[in-house]
Amino acid sequence: MSADTKRYEVSDTRDGGMPFVNIVFTCGGTGGHIYPAIAVARLFEQRQPGCNILFIGAEDGMENKIVPREGFRLETLKISNFQRKLTPSAIAHNIETAAHLTQSRRKVHRILTEFRPNIVIGTGGYASFPALREGARLSIPTMVHESNAVPGLTTRMVEKYMDRIMVSFEDSRSSYHDPKKVVVTGTPVREEFLYTRRQAAREKLGLDERPFVVSCWGSLGAREMNKMIAEFMRCEQEAGEPFQHLHATGSFGWRWMPEYVKDLGVDLEKPPSIDMREYIFNMPTCMAAADLIICRAGAATISEVCASALPCIMVPSPNVTNNHQEKNAMVLQGRGAAVVVPEAGCSGKLLFDTAKEILTDPARTKSMRQAASSLAVVDSAQRIYETALELIQSR
Repeated sequence: MSADTKRYEVSDTRDGGMPFVNIVFTCGGTGGHIYPAIAVARLFEQRQPGCNILFIGAEDGMENKIVPREGFRLETLKISNFQRKLTPSAIAHNIETAAHLTQSRRKVHRILTEFRPNIVIGTGGYASFPALREGARLSIPTMVHESNAVPGLTTRMVEKYMDRIMVSFEDSRSSYHDPKKVVVTGTPVREEFLYTRRQAAREKLGLDERPFVVSCWGSLGAREMNKMIAEFMRCEQEAGEPFQHLHATGSFGWRWMPEYVKDLGVDLEKPPSIDMREYIFNMPTCMAAADLIICRAGAATISEVCASALPCIMVPSPNVTNNHQEKNAMVLQGRGAAVVVPEAGCSGKLLFDTAKEILTDPARTKSMRQAASSLAVVDSAQRIYETALELIQSR
């Protein structure tokens, strides 16, 4: 081992011989990449008091809102994703992205050499590429978590440089060139999803006895699906507001949806049976209190739904690699935990009618809760923590 490499080893110890550790988490873009990292970071704080944790993300990603709110330090990089199209605008975008990568490599090199992490852990999103690649180049132990059944572009790009690749499903092992690097961990969720009590959550949110529905399409939002939820809201008001409903528009949807809903005749100024926000920051509380969630089928969302034992209507995104969201959602539907509605045949009226059918059938709701709970992997963060410690100690 070279002298340059040795400076990244765990060398300091506290009383009892336990090592101090510096951990870099790198992730970004959407909450589905960020919150799994936060879950593992929380576990490091509990199990390794005195550890130093640093997040690295993108300048314009959701991590700028979420990570500081969760109490962690964040360094940001100017970085964008590559587009797979060959249009003139996409080519120009990719040239700019390449330039950003060069700048980001210089900055992340400085960050890593100053912070001296014992390990770099990536949990997805294009923002994680520079720190993972540079960490490996500096001989820092590196590992990446891929929450979906099939590897995303960033995971593919860093795969050969990683010491460990963590996946959510045993079937995913064969998707990688070196299955011996692969560790099946599941996708971690924050502890609040596991331990928040339903009645306490409902009281905290000030809910009445009517069913509570949560809807969201990811931290960015989805335009057509947001339009369908607007129609869903109109159906609610026409039916006398049988539900209490909280909807997150996402950052893009927030720019236009409030006016769009108003144009449909939905009055959000009345007593708030319908609450619309850009983002739901207290999602564990909301999901614990909810009777139903209407959402996409990303791996992180599925893990949170199962941890919360929450019945769901899932509309998988058709715009994802290898159609992995539909595959994820069909697992839940096959177990009786979800109703899957393809986006191509979806409408606000269909979503409303389906929600009403579920919520007026207590036996079905109970069965769906039990099915979701049976799919939960409650120790995923612990598995990732143990994998990280083993890797640190092996160096």
